[in-house]
Amino acid sequence: MDVPTELKPATAMARIVWKMRQVMADRKITNRGLADQLKKHPTGISRLKGQDELPAIGSDEIERIRTAINELSSPDYGECKLSELVKIEEDLVSA
Repeated sequence: MDVPTELKPATAMARIVWKMRQVMADRKITNRGLADQLKKHPTGISRLKGQDELPAIGSDEIERIRTAINELSSPDYGECKLSELVKIEEDLVSA
């Protein structure tokens, strides 16, 4: 049996998870409702919502989405914060 002579250091790999799908479901917001609020086509909202990782849309667009979600949500849900839409997952990987 071979025994490794040296251990490889572990490095952290980060992945930014886009949670728009879950936020919209929890707050009962439809593609049409958000599309109307943002003046976009519902198909574009569907594509954006379907992403598992943060799409390259820029911080201004993320803020517009967050604001629109707040406007469409029942006050019972409270303010939608950035941390509700985006999550950073770090995995340790051997180099």
